[in-house]
Amino acid sequence: MLDSVLLPSFEVEFIVESRPLARRMHEAGIALGTGDLRRTDTYLKADLSPSTCVIVEDTGRRTLKRVLQAIRDAGGTLIYVLGMGTLPGDRREDEIRAAFPDVSYLAMTELFGPPFLTEVGRSLTRARVQQYQRYFSDADRILILLHNDPDPDAMASGLALRNLLRRTKATAILGALQGVTRPENLRMANLLDIHVDTIAPASIAEFERIAMVDVQPHYFGTLLERVDLVIDHHPQQPGYSAVFKDIRPDYGSTSTILTEHLRSVDVNISERTATALLYAIKSDTLFFNRQANRVDLEAFSFLYPLADAALIRKMEGAEITLERLDYVMKALRGGRMSEQVFCAFFGAAPREDLIAYVADFFLQLEDVKWTIVSGVVGENLVLSVRNLGYSRNAGEFVRKFFADIGSAGGHRAMAKAVVPLAAFHAKYGNLDGPEMNDRILEMAVQFLREHQPPERRKEVARAG
Repeated sequence: MLDSVLLPSFEVEFIVESRPLARRMHEAGIALGTGDLRRTDTYLKADLSPSTCVIVEDTGRRTLKRVLQAIRDAGGTLIYVLGMGTLPGDRREDEIRAAFPDVSYLAMTELFGPPFLTEVGRSLTRARVQQYQRYFSDADRILILLHNDPDPDAMASGLALRNLLRRTKATAILGALQGVTRPENLRMANLLDIHVDTIAPASIAEFERIAMVDVQPHYFGTLLERVDLVIDHHPQQPGYSAVFKDIRPDYGSTSTILTEHLRSVDVNISERTATALLYAIKSDTLFFNRQANRVDLEAFSFLYPLADAALIRKMEGAEITLERLDYVMKALRGGRMSEQVFCAFFGAAPREDLIAYVADFFLQLEDVKWTIVSGVVGENLVLSVRNLGYSRNAGEFVRKFFADIGSAGGHRAMAKAVVPLAAFHAKYGNLDGPEMNDRILEMAVQFLREHQPPERRKEVARAG
């Protein structure tokens, strides 16, 4: 039962004392080892660490206390005893709790369903949070680094991490290489009094510890090869080292991860922090219409009574501006549709947020399943890709065509690429205007056709 409940959510190793039992379990397809559960070296051989969750079956034997002591001596701290109903009432549980107050006792009925997985997951999260809290505790100055032009998810996550580290804005700076510019993000920062410092690359070395939220070091090129903490919901990227990582690409927002961190160590969440996190989850998931799952809903439900709903409505009022409508019209005039893909390139743009906004806007059109909107910001070509989430992966698309010449990545339903314009021209030719748009649309159609059945490809070709 444990095998079916815990897998595939967790990596599980079973240890049993009886060799005949081990053979039967092995024949049933369960990976396991054997050993004397009363010996400390049994757990040392299994690479037990303080963040390993250990579940011990209580068979009613007197040796249980020796087993628990051996696990403790091996460094185990997250210990659960699974009661099998061997003693009437709560007598056995009382015995264990008296001898080991920090050990959790679970009844057999608690083994089934999400509550058990939630409890185990929260224990592992608590151990992880306590480890990085201790690691950051002796630093005088900490930088919580956000991506350029931080969005609600980045700012809320930074605010939550500062709370977790028990810091003030003087000892834990929320910083970005480029500050906040989008209207709704500026409104959020002003209403919630979130100050994001603009950090010069040379000044990063002045901080004793560096944490990142909602972003990973690859985003900054070669500026940072090593950081102390990374918390992010985007797919994990290679090429850097971090003392602590919590990367969960199946989560709809980084704020959901930080909400779990706060809950795991019972931090008192202020109305300001709850409002920021709630707004961020709502914003990053398009109110659960994009890349959201059960954990995002749970975090939202937990934060809702703690947050200021009126303040969230006020922040959302900045969504539509005349500037954004102007770029929507530019995309409408110059965009093209092919095989339910809307593609638009509108040349120079003052900020990246305009490109993302237009991509989101056109995904609402009837018969549009993919949007690819691009523009030139400074010396870079910036592409925002959106889709309805049930077709091919948007992140795979940008990585396929742009990862070798710039920064590219994302989820199934949304992705982004930032490519030096010179590198794009070197690979794809000196294109501009309609030619640039046609080439990007051609890439998208090619990508979407690759995994279509042959008969469907012929049908599309005849229609074209």
